Amino acid sequence: MPAPVSTHPDARESIVLDVMGMTCASCAARIEKKLGRVEGVSASVNYATNKALVLAPAGTAVADLIKTVEAAGYGASVPEPDAPEPPDPAAQLKRRVIVSAVLAVPVILLAMVPAIQFPAWQWVSLLLATPVVAWAGLPFHRSAWVNLRHGATTMDTLVSVGTIAAFLQSVYALVWGSAGRIGYTHEVKFRLMRGMVGDSIYFEAAVAIVTFILLGRYFEARARRRAGSALEALLNEGAKQATVLRDGVELSVPADVVVVGDLVVVRPGEKVASDGVVVEGLSAIDASLVTGESVPVDVGPGDPVVGGTVNTTGRLLVRATRVGADTQLAQMARLVEQAQTGKAAVQRLADRVSGVFVPIVIAIAVLTAVGWMLAGAGMDAAITAAVAVLIIACPCALGLATPTALLVGSGRGAELGILISGPEILESTRLVDTIVLDKTGTLTTGVMSVAEVVPLAGTDRETLRDVVAAAETGSEHPIGRAIAAMGSSRVATGFTAVPGRGVTAQVGPLSVVAGSPELLSDEGIAVPAELTAAADAAAALGRSVVLVAWDGKARGLVSVADTLKPTSAKAVAAYRELGLRPVLLTGDSTAAAQHLAQQLGITDVIAQVSPADKVAVIRDLQTSGATVAMVGDGVNDAAALAQSDLGIAMGSGTDAAIAASDLTLMGSDPVHAADAIRLSRVTLRRIKGNLFWAFAYNVAAIPIAAAGLLNPMIASAAMAFSSVFVVSNSLRLRRFQPIA
Repeated sequence: MPAPVSTHPDARESIVLDVMGMTCASCAARIEKKLGRVEGVSASVNYATNKALVLAPAGTAVADLIKTVEAAGYGASVPEPDAPEPPDPAAQLKRRVIVSAVLAVPVILLAMVPAIQFPAWQWVSLLLATPVVAWAGLPFHRSAWVNLRHGATTMDTLVSVGTIAAFLQSVYALVWGSAGRIGYTHEVKFRLMRGMVGDSIYFEAAVAIVTFILLGRYFEARARRRAGSALEALLNEGAKQATVLRDGVELSVPADVVVVGDLVVVRPGEKVASDGVVVEGLSAIDASLVTGESVPVDVGPGDPVVGGTVNTTGRLLVRATRVGADTQLAQMARLVEQAQTGKAAVQRLADRVSGVFVPIVIAIAVLTAVGWMLAGAGMDAAITAAVAVLIIACPCALGLATPTALLVGSGRGAELGILISGPEILESTRLVDTIVLDKTGTLTTGVMSVAEVVPLAGTDRETLRDVVAAAETGSEHPIGRAIAAMGSSRVATGFTAVPGRGVTAQVGPLSVVAGSPELLSDEGIAVPAELTAAADAAAALGRSVVLVAWDGKARGLVSVADTLKPTSAKAVAAYRELGLRPVLLTGDSTAAAQHLAQQLGITDVIAQVSPADKVAVIRDLQTSGATVAMVGDGVNDAAALAQSDLGIAMGSGTDAAIAASDLTLMGSDPVHAADAIRLSRVTLRRIKGNLFWAFAYNVAAIPIAAAGLLNPMIASAAMAFSSVFVVSNSLRLRRFQPIA
């Protein structure tokens, strides 16, 4: 059901409708125009997905919108999640294609091969051609008639008029001309010539037009279904069954009845039924569906898991936190569908052109016929040239250029864990020249780890390491947990945490103090100049320093730092290859930021900034002429992501950051940001290539047909080929590969 965006009286709600009966881009343009005439309503109708995305004033009756679509000669309905699968358009077309081809082949052969033209062959051609034009071509005639009743024309109008004209001209030649005599022969001509009047029949052109265009649309329908398979697969990836633990008893239930708070048992090999948090158990989760990353992630108590991911090893007990339409998998599917339903700026231009193209072509066809008759070529040649113009001009390729590329590109992105929030984002990726990078969680893991252990003279490094790790075992501070993670063979007792300063503990016979210089001073322990210098050097690198002492004497220090992601350097290099200038923007200290930037080869560093300052920095860059992409993952990045020209959120981050972004990376690898920009740019290039082919094809072919240099049969084959070419060109996006 349609979901309102806002309940504010002046706000508009977003409504998605399934549209039936569209056969070309002109149909979509006509429906958009009709819906746009409703007060306060704007619509985007996508021919490739057969969906309309309508923005209407809050409280608008959906029934009124459906009536508007029906008044335009089409059908519409509200998508129902449990509705039966609609008939496959490709399967419906397949039957017409087969019948049409079986009947058309002998008609074409008889017309093109004089040697097999037996007596009365032309009358047999009439019998074979009639069901092709009347039944196989019925969808074109029906669409043309419906639109004619509403004073409109579409590409189907061209097909219908062209086939009927060729068919009726042939019938006229048979019945009233000389083409019906027994013994009549007909040589194929690939172009029109004077003197071809009075005895010419074009049944082969009529059946070829219908057959080629039906075949082209059959391939289109198959390709569109194939292009949308990523979204369909995404929707089907969720778990179908779940095992819930209630009152100590395990119950197998459908996954859609799991509610927030349920304890869900996930055994090895099973899918996680909902988003949740691990309560019990240790395992490795295959999250490739969501993140695009093939390496399983280790999880244990307290770790989040995403619905649809696969438990690979141990038994897990997961408490459900988000279910049904609120899960991350469902949100991914909605983002992909939203991107595929919308339109890029280049497609809107193509739709406007196709909306006025048909009446212009009809006018050219009429002028062509008049011109040929005035030149003395006769009615046959005039009508044949006009039919060739009508057929060659059908801009089906124009209507498919953008939506098929968008379908395939966004679908491939979903497979790789890259979600494009809308087609207009494609234009932004082309213009971006600067990429601003958050530090924590984007280039670094956000998890502290020990960077260095520095003993003073007379203290063994391994002893220092072992003692301080034991002393920090009871710590809940991130720095303490990082030190304790080193592991120790010793056991600490008498642990005491001193807030803001460190810890004290008894490790065997040793009384240990670990923390700041102030803590050591409070314990009456002197800090030698050598240790102070080492601490200052570590702090200059942006590290957190813990001084260690036992039995009243300083023994050394441990420095802790956020961990750089192993692919961050590769990511920065990839940004540069895309022509982007990397800028590090962080709230951390200047020393920490500079140290990280040196490791990655980033020269532009802006540190110690607040969330509000981040927005100001983005705005300043834009004011200086830069087109800015921002990569971030935290709540403090949300405003900057929204301000940037292209916001890229790490899917491992917060919902606020993801909601504010234009591109979402479901993994945590910063290289995927480069992949997202690459995919967006290549999708845009494919769209523009398709549009160029469609425009160039029509512009070049119409004058050739009008000049009588193109037989209608050849024109219909070329027109069908152009549509198949555009779809095939779009399908090449399925071969897009991420950076290795």
